[in-house]
Amino acid sequence: MYIYNVTINVDESVHDKWLVWMRNSHIPEMLSTGKFSQAKLCRVLLEEETGGSTYAIQYSTPNRETLQSYYELDASRLRKATLKKFKDKFVVFRTELEVVDLQEPAPVSATDYLFGYGTLQDPAVQLHVFSRKFRGSVARLPGYRMSTEKIAGLYPAIEQSQDPKDSITGEVFLISAPEIALADAYEGVGYKRTRVLLNSGIEAWVYVQNPNLFQP
Repeated sequence: MYIYNVTINVDESVHDKWLVWMRNSHIPEMLSTGKFSQAKLCRVLLEEETGGSTYAIQYSTPNRETLQSYYELDASRLRKATLKKFKDKFVVFRTELEVVDLQEPAPVSATDYLFGYGTLQDPAVQLHVFSRKFRGSVARLPGYRMSTEKIAGLYPAIEQSQDPKDSITGEVFLISAPEIALADAYEGVGYKRTRVLLNSGIEAWVYVQNPNLFQP
């Protein structure tokens, strides 16, 4: 995950107008580009020698390529709109931050288990979908195999096997009910969430191939 950080010192003469505009117009426009998943507007708690108020706006984006796309397709237009509206009443500088690690405790309401065997094991995907990284442990799901059919011809899925020797290795995570809803949205209609029993004896949710997709 990358953070596009924009730090702005705003003259007091336009401060209130600028703040309303940022909340109601500019930040929503930034998010509407589809390049950012979240925006945090923060006031910097210090007194500027030159006066004015300083804010930092942090836009989350999944990778450097997406941020580069913003630069190429959207940045010029949005920056010109700011200049046109507030002219010389602000000073701005921009920085890029790469998130190299993010650790958070599991939510108190995390009472379910999720077995991940594909992209849900990727910390970058976890950050993008759940805004946190899971602390998983290696697990094995017996009685399942990789399907020969791929979702949309691209994405692998698992299916129940008739051979008891078949199994899938992955990770098991502790997850909350709201996070399960996020996982459902991420996996989409190509997958079906079902309960399974892992080799450790843990009951967990897992996303398997949705059989309705391949019915004639």
